[in-house]
Amino acid sequence: MTRDSQCFSPPAFPDRLPRMILVINSGSSSIKFALYESPNQKLTLGGIAESLHTPQSVLKHRFHQIDETTPLPHADHQTALEQIITLLRSKFGEPALTGIGHRVVHGGDFFGKPTLIGKQVVQKIETLCELAPLHNPANLLGIRAMQTLFPGVPQFAVFDTAFHQTMPPKAFRYAVPEAFYRDHGVRRYGAHGTSHEFVANRAAEILERPLAELQLITVHLGNGCSACAIRDGRSADTTMGFTPQEGMMMGTRSGDVDPTLHHYLATKTGESLEAITQKLTRESGLLGVSELTNDCRELELRANAGHEKARFALELFCYRAAKHVLGMAAALSRLDALVFTGGIGENSPFIRRTIVGHLAMLGLNLVPAANESNGQHTNGQISTGDGPSVLVVKTDEELAIARQTADLVSGGQ
Repeated sequence: MTRDSQCFSPPAFPDRLPRMILVINSGSSSIKFALYESPNQKLTLGGIAESLHTPQSVLKHRFHQIDETTPLPHADHQTALEQIITLLRSKFGEPALTGIGHRVVHGGDFFGKPTLIGKQVVQKIETLCELAPLHNPANLLGIRAMQTLFPGVPQFAVFDTAFHQTMPPKAFRYAVPEAFYRDHGVRRYGAHGTSHEFVANRAAEILERPLAELQLITVHLGNGCSACAIRDGRSADTTMGFTPQEGMMMGTRSGDVDPTLHHYLATKTGESLEAITQKLTRESGLLGVSELTNDCRELELRANAGHEKARFALELFCYRAAKHVLGMAAALSRLDALVFTGGIGENSPFIRRTIVGHLAMLGLNLVPAANESNGQHTNGQISTGDGPSVLVVKTDEELAIARQTADLVSGGQ
């Protein structure tokens, strides 16, 4: 019986050892990792390797309430993974892992739920790398590394696209020849689904209302950015599309551009379509416009110091984000709450304030003090009682993945 059959026997450990779930979340410029005690999902060790491929690359982790930082200048994903594994073994030797959960960005039409990883699943993820060139290859690095190191531990893929499988055809189809969709799967898939689903559930808790009765727009702002219209607990539309390149302006990604731009630039510059795609994916967005960095924190500092390109990059970022938020409103009949999440969405009062400033027609009313404190003292609420709520909700994709992995492991028992 193969791994792909969804049937497996969890590894056996002495009862005295805590059962643990490891989560690996490889992003476009970072790798988050977390080790949870199962079944209560108590976080034992967590951290992030961030700013990868730059001189500022670092590995940060927290263990027993102590934070540590290790510089990893110019580290790539492989180097960072090796350091994470070394850290894991330095703390636990060989941890008693009952399951490993991996974030995978693009599952196409193949995967609508968390899936046990085997040879056929890996092959399918490989075929989807061209649809998520910044992510799926990084996700596969984590999968292969863990399969080598922990070959007896069941491993699961949790797909960012899965949550968006509920979008109706009018939301996921493009206005292109039918054959493109029928023969080549050209449609909108979305991404960040694990984050959008997690923060929607948390927003329902804050609002003390059933998620199935709410209509929300969740806005995930980080190096990757997307918004999602959530109606009655289900994704009704989202801004990312066939690939995570579509939609909002992001850290290094352009977001929406005219579809004839590739042809124009190829004619003018003589560059290949692949080279142009690379520039739109890795050299655009906040980085491309500012010509400084894709780090929003640094850009805010530079803008406050009078750097014009930094100021304009942030202005463009916020305006385009607001346009996409308004676009998501078309999928709803009302708006109960606008929810900010992600590294930028959770931590930048300036970005939230500027985006909301472009959304006057939605009737949002921020409380300045609550916004400035990132909602820390108001249970995430940063708006008045008039009009739709505005919330700041800390996403926890790793916890969401751990929960789904633990559920699947328990099912296997």
